[in-house]
Amino acid sequence: MSITPNVPYRLEFSVEVPGTPEQVWEAVATAKGMSAWFLPTELEEREGGALHFTMGPEMGSDGHVTGWDPPRRIVYEEDWAALMGKDPDALSPLTSEFIVEAQSGGTCVVRVTSSGFGTGADWEQEWWDTLGPNWMPFFDNLRLYLSHFPGQAATQLEASASHDGDAESVWSSLQHELGLGEEGATVEVRGATGTVERVGERQALVRLTAPVPGMLSVFAFGEEEGVDHGTAMAGVRAYLFSADAADYVRREEPAWQAWLEGLPVPA
Repeated sequence: MSITPNVPYRLEFSVEVPGTPEQVWEAVATAKGMSAWFLPTELEEREGGALHFTMGPEMGSDGHVTGWDPPRRIVYEEDWAALMGKDPDALSPLTSEFIVEAQSGGTCVVRVTSSGFGTGADWEQEWWDTLGPNWMPFFDNLRLYLSHFPGQAATQLEASASHDGDAESVWSSLQHELGLGEEGATVEVRGATGTVERVGERQALVRLTAPVPGMLSVFAFGEEEGVDHGTAMAGVRAYLFSADAADYVRREEPAWQAWLEGLPVPA
């Protein structure tokens, strides 16, 4: 007998970002905009339009737009059950709403609400407990994008590698090997220069200035626990804004991948 999904889950937060409502709307409600600070996105920009977020090789989230009121409000649903590999009857759709509100001084507040219903399983609460911490760093990307690259299309670079050990050890190695300093520090990261914009829990954001302008996110997170030890992932994701970005990615993405695979992590 199937269990009706009637246990509610909800996440709410708001962020203030630079830009007009029209600029912010383009960033949070178009495929070009969302791909410039979030995940590679395909979006039919209308009510009922299809939606797809690419999360990695052969991994993504599908959905559709259920509310469309430019430049103020977009609502979309994702197939949460399919994303988690669960029985489709066990979970409701995952609904996310973005509301853009103009403020004085050339900024807007973006109010974000995500909600859904499950069965109350332990893994559901764990997933919702990590949703906010995993999502919030992207909104630092959004602030940086609207501050320095509004309206521009991004070319993304992404690489990651798994290592034996815990996430803290992997993160310490990333910080040390890349020479990531405190917020505001000027750094050189594998031949690219920039400024550290954010340092958080096992993640950092660098605004790149040369040779290609953009944003570089560096992160580490824990994976599955094995019999004797756990593993952790080291990763980078860059959003690059230049006519030369595609050539740069073709050259540098394999180099980043090899560098991450060779990252020295203490046993």
